[in-house]
Amino acid sequence: MNSPVVATCAFTLPPKLYRIGEVVRYSGFSRQTIHNYTTMGLIREEERTDGGHRMYGEGVFRQLAVIKTLKDSKTLGEIRELLESETAAARQMENS
Repeated sequence: MNSPVVATCAFTLPPKLYRIGEVVRYSGFSRQTIHNYTTMGLIREEERTDGGHRMYGEGVFRQLAVIKTLKDSKTLGEIRELLESETAAARQMENS
């Protein structure tokens, strides 16, 4: 009797990138707000297409959720500082 062959190799899938229209659709924020938050440094695009379109990583949705939560009690400048310190701490942990 022949036993089925089980593949043992693992595949690494690239992270999904989202165009600004998809970020708008899934987050509920307006295109202008996403643009403003990018300009202010609250969120970052991962890359740009050959045509110059911004592409955002999956983490942008978590950042937008944090921004939405904190916006009632913090200024956008304070939120940017919090996000920057969180990013710096995460990078430091990766390098240790």
